[in-house]
Amino acid sequence: MKPIWFTCAALATIVGLAGGCASHPGPTDAARTGPFYTPHNFTAERTLPVGLHRVVLLPIHGGDSMPRETAEGLDPIFSAALQRQQRFEVVELTRDECEKTFGLPDISSASSLPHDFLSIIGEKFEAQAVMFVDVTTYQPYGPLGIGIRAKLADVASRRLIWSFDEILSTNRPEVANSLRRYYLSNSGGKAPFDLSTDALQSPSRFATYAAGVAFGTLPRL
Repeated sequence: MKPIWFTCAALATIVGLAGGCASHPGPTDAARTGPFYTPHNFTAERTLPVGLHRVVLLPIHGGDSMPRETAEGLDPIFSAALQRQQRFEVVELTRDECEKTFGLPDISSASSLPHDFLSIIGEKFEAQAVMFVDVTTYQPYGPLGIGIRAKLADVASRRLIWSFDEILSTNRPEVANSLRRYYLSNSGGKAPFDLSTDALQSPSRFATYAAGVAFGTLPRL
C-alpha cells in the first residue's frame, strides 16, 4: 500500500491539472468575443402603462410540443425569470387554479379565450394585465432548442402591450455564445472552473437563459 502522503499529493496534482484545463475562458473565447444573439421578433410599447402594477402569469402552454409534466417543470423557470425583471408584481396562476377558474389547465395565446377571461383576471386577481407563454417547440437534448411565443395583454383596454415570438437553438453559434456568456457573467468569477459549457447540455439552464432573453425585451417602467 502506498503512503497516504503520496495519494494526497497525486490527487492535488490531478486537481491542479484539471483546473488548468477547465479554467475560465481567455479573451479570445467566443463566449467573450461573440458573435452574440439579439432578439428581433418582438413588439413593445415604449414604456409600461401607468398604473400597471400586477400581472397574472398563466401556466406554460406546451400544446403538442411537450408532455404536460415537462411544461409543469418550466412553469417555475419562467415565473422566476419574469420576477427578476422587477417590472411589476407577478401573480403565478397554478394549473389547478387555472382549471378551476377557466376549465383549462393552461391557455394558449393563439386560441379563443374562455368567456369573460380578461374581466375575471382583472376582478378576481386585481391585476391590470395577463402574461401568456406558449412553448411552440422544445428540444431537450443536443442541440438544445426552445420556441417562445409570449404576450402581455392589458385587461382594461384589451390591447397587447408586448409580444415576443422567437426560436432559440444552441446549433446557432450566436445563441451558444450568448448562453455561455450569460452563465459566465452570473457566476461572478466565483467558480474555479469554466462551467458555462455545461449549459449547452442542460435543458433547464437553457430555458432559464431563453426566458430571460424573452422577458428582457419587455417595456421599461
